[in-house]
Amino acid sequence: MFYSITGTICYVDSVSVALDCNGVAFRCFTSLNTLKQIGEKGAKATLYTYLSVKEDALDLYGFSTEQELECFKALISVSGVGPKAGIAILSELTPEKLVICIASGDNKAITRAQGVGPKIAQRIVLELKDKLAKGLDLSVNTIDVSAVNSASSSGNQAEAVSALTMLGYTQSEASVAVAKIDENLSVEEIIKQALKILSRQV
Repeated sequence: MFYSITGTICYVDSVSVALDCNGVAFRCFTSLNTLKQIGEKGAKATLYTYLSVKEDALDLYGFSTEQELECFKALISVSGVGPKAGIAILSELTPEKLVICIASGDNKAITRAQGVGPKIAQRIVLELKDKLAKGLDLSVNTIDVSAVNSASSSGNQAEAVSALTMLGYTQSEASVAVAKIDENLSVEEIIKQALKILSRQV
């Protein structure tokens, strides 16, 4: 129904923002990531929106980027994941980090979102990883999803990812670093190069 809304920010709280569009204010529930980016009261802003229709309510959700909106819609397509959980996950993870978590099978990072338990996180990874493999486009073009997926699947790269997680790195951090390294190298060399990449990110 609504693709996007552009207006002046007239209200902001910890879970939502309202945009005044020529005298009509639309309140959108949103993520902490969007709240950090959108600006303060009085500023002009555009939110990409999703309208949730229930028997007793019409709730509008808005995001500062189309990528975040697409991730939100993908999340709530998973059985057992509602808008509240989708917002919680996108408050914890940027779209880029979410896609990396899905591609690398990093359930644990998703459970850091408020109210999201291990079973739901595992279901999100399983369902969306399959959809990503079948061509789901979450519009996050900076990530080589197939390379990250491959790095966490088998062979020397997978062994290196496992070793890096034992050193305290998350599955997604390790998978992204290892995906940038030649898979034909030895496990030891992959780990060595991955540690150099990860140390530069600190």
